Amino acid sequence: MSKTFTIAIQKDDDWFVAKCLENNVASQGKSMDEATDNLREALSLYYEK
Repeated sequence: MSKTFTIAIQKDDDWFVAKCLENNVASQGKSMDEATDNLREALSLYYEK
């Protein structure tokens, strides 16, 4: 099953912070792609429960 979310990515010093606007789950990474991938993993764990 696939879901679509709206995310916001913000640069904070040397990190990119990605946040899902629908549920406030967030993650970070050294690049936008890494932050997005980490957020995807965090959302997967969030909805696994």
